[in-house]
Amino acid sequence: MKANEIRQRFLDFFSERGHEVVRSSPLVPEEDPTLLFTNAGMVQFKKVFLGAEERPYVRAVTSQKCVRAGGKHNDLEEVGRTARHHTFFEMLGNFSFGDYFKRDAIDYAWRFLIGDLGLDPERIYATVHHTDDEAAQLWEEVVGLPPDRIYRLGDKDNFWQMAETGPCGPCSELHYDTRAEEDRGQELSVEEFEELGERGVFLELWNLVFMQFDRDESGVLNPLPAPSIDTGAGLERIASVLQGVSSNYHTDLFLPLLETVAEVVGLPYEAESEEGISYRVLADHARAVAFLLADGVFPSNEGRGYVLRRILRRAVRHAWILGRREPTLVEVVGAVVEGMADAFPELGARRQHLLETTRAEENRFLTTIEGGMARFEELTTGSGAPDSRGGEGAGPGSLIPGDEVFRLYDTFGFPLDLTQLMAEEKGFGVDVEGFQAALNAQRERSRADRAQAGGSSVEDETLEGWTVVSTGDQEFKGYATREVRTEVLAMRLDGDRLGLVLKENPFYLEAGGQVSDAGTVTGDGWALVAQDVGLVDGRVAVFGVLTEGSPPTPASGALEVLARVAGEARHDTERNHTATHLLHAALREILGEHVVQRGSLVAPDRLRFDFAHTAPLSEEEKSGVERIVNEGIWSDHPVQIQHLPYSEAIKNGAMALFGEKYGDEVRAVEIPGVSLELCGGTHCRHTGEIGLFKIVAETGVASGVRRIEAVTGPGAFRHFQTFEDRLEEVADLLKAKPEVAAGRVAQLVKEKEEVESLLADLRKSGGGGGETLIAEATVETAIGPVEYRGVRLRARSPEDVRDWGDGYRGAGGGRVAVVAAELPEGKHTLFVFVSDDLIPRGIRADSLIREVAKEVGGKGGGRPHMAQAGVGDPSGLNAALEAGLQILKSQIP
Repeated sequence: MKANEIRQRFLDFFSERGHEVVRSSPLVPEEDPTLLFTNAGMVQFKKVFLGAEERPYVRAVTSQKCVRAGGKHNDLEEVGRTARHHTFFEMLGNFSFGDYFKRDAIDYAWRFLIGDLGLDPERIYATVHHTDDEAAQLWEEVVGLPPDRIYRLGDKDNFWQMAETGPCGPCSELHYDTRAEEDRGQELSVEEFEELGERGVFLELWNLVFMQFDRDESGVLNPLPAPSIDTGAGLERIASVLQGVSSNYHTDLFLPLLETVAEVVGLPYEAESEEGISYRVLADHARAVAFLLADGVFPSNEGRGYVLRRILRRAVRHAWILGRREPTLVEVVGAVVEGMADAFPELGARRQHLLETTRAEENRFLTTIEGGMARFEELTTGSGAPDSRGGEGAGPGSLIPGDEVFRLYDTFGFPLDLTQLMAEEKGFGVDVEGFQAALNAQRERSRADRAQAGGSSVEDETLEGWTVVSTGDQEFKGYATREVRTEVLAMRLDGDRLGLVLKENPFYLEAGGQVSDAGTVTGDGWALVAQDVGLVDGRVAVFGVLTEGSPPTPASGALEVLARVAGEARHDTERNHTATHLLHAALREILGEHVVQRGSLVAPDRLRFDFAHTAPLSEEEKSGVERIVNEGIWSDHPVQIQHLPYSEAIKNGAMALFGEKYGDEVRAVEIPGVSLELCGGTHCRHTGEIGLFKIVAETGVASGVRRIEAVTGPGAFRHFQTFEDRLEEVADLLKAKPEVAAGRVAQLVKEKEEVESLLADLRKSGGGGGETLIAEATVETAIGPVEYRGVRLRARSPEDVRDWGDGYRGAGGGRVAVVAAELPEGKHTLFVFVSDDLIPRGIRADSLIREVAKEVGGKGGGRPHMAQAGVGDPSGLNAALEAGLQILKSQIP
């Protein structure tokens, strides 16, 4: 039975029993940015189990895409070496949300495996938690499973939890006996059963989790609102049983991929060979790469993107082992799309993105892997590795130093786990602590560089040295107004620099890429120009220099001021910030949903947006992005601000950055029908306020990260005004109107090309007025007549002389020329040219030049058809050209 049929039978079986068929959720958990990947079928139902969300159904069935390649559930190291471990797999699952419980779950599992799939009931064993008497009794009572095929195990095997906290409960696993018939039948002890399970003789097919508890951060198990069911059956394992093979890799899910690897490599797949591991790794990793890319994960150096990059680079290394020095995984990814797009349409919809990104990542690593492999060999063969005492001559059992592991990572792109795996294969250890120290040191240097290049000039401070003027909490008023009358909570005077903490503060503090506000604060007889905004004891403070009056003196009572944000600069900043949201949406529409923000700068005069993408944008793509952004501006969409629970914002489709910490309540900025992002910045009220958007630069800033710089509103106007001025200057120089300047330039370029072509032809033909014939003769030989020319030639460069020589040689056979070239700055060089037909007959330019050069005190060499030499005494050039004829005659066979 093929895997597609098994999947469909499972969905149909439970659909017929009142279960809602729910589509697989993405591999990136939609409502949990702390979870790396969806690693089980219950992830999308987590809040339902916790009672925090209601669905219009109480029973569900899914075939869930899963990845286990990071965090607690990480199968990456075992892939290809065992028959069952995978980075990507499908989990078939049925769920009950407070509806049925253990009895029905056990009954359904038995009916599907035995009744629908036709497995032999005598080969099914069950395990239960050692405290779960109810489940053990139900296996006997409901399906008639004999007690000697029911085993009670501990927490390690029969208590399931998705993470350190969250829904959990005892579980019951169904195992399939793969032994031959003659080996089956005898009763096994618990120890024997576990040992056979470890060896894969007893194959776990299905896990029935009886979800009863919610484990909190202190480890306490709290009862769930209603006991529920969460089950998971591996499609790949069931397929291996039904298809009668001992490895998941030999099912119809993997065989086409292994065949693709064999076709690309040019050697058949041999399961038992050492190379077979690499075939299986490529097949497995192609599935993970295809599905992660399709779900919007993009290769990067952090978070989910780094896990994807690790998987890709492990695959490249295994292709390298198989002798490949060009992209290989991309071909296998194509086979994944072809085989699975019917069941998962997102693969077909994003096929081009999958292939282009995979190929680009492979090419990127292939540029460094050779150097990295060479360095690794040095480190593990004794030629370049310190031993455990720090000397030369390392051998198995030694540690590869942390700084060398970091060099492999930083210079050659080797992920730590790849180096660890390679080291293990050679019997070496890895100094992980030393690696982490080197990595942390680099990160600290990067932070310092960023701070020096563009960080805030005001650091977070304590209130030490500040004068408390008044008490009360600070409130940010900058979203609603740019001007506020308020009072000073605290102040500090440092020379002519004054710092103020305001009770009602309109000044935005740099965050989320948006720069701090500028403005003024005025009091009774004094005024301050705000230059910096920073944090003091967790509150925003404004810093600047007094431009009027004397510093204020705290007195009894309030110190009242008028705080005013620079309105024009703030509005321009708002234009750029709202335009950044439009730009993000446009990039995702044009390039694909893999585009995510990697950094930004929002200032009054410009915006800068860094995003995940592998290749430079084409002119067509840039034009498309500009068009979409400007159409969004001219549609004058309202910009709506909402404060709502984080979970609700994510459910509504708001974009959140992985790794960012969000509170229970978040601020969401929505441009209806266009964009919804979690954002704390200031924005326009309507997109029409932006006016105009223009991209001024698109560059690469890091591996897999592109940067767009753009201007809006008045900045865009100034940009076009500058270009118009430049066009006017060009038109004046051309003595043409601006509207016809391009045509005039095209005409001049064409005329220039024609003149250059004529000059080139003239040089090749020997014309041009710079040529003086010194010697000419035709020498009769046994091989036919040989024409000789000795020429003085003025030329702009040696290349011009070579062009002349190519023209002369190509004009006919039996030709030899010795050319004395006069080059700029009084330089002279000798050249000899010989037509191709004379070379096999022993007449060679490199031989002639050595003898001719002696006439002028020079030395030379070259190739049989063309050679050149320096000139020591230019006064002897004419004699050398005449001597060339005699030298030719002496060398003719």
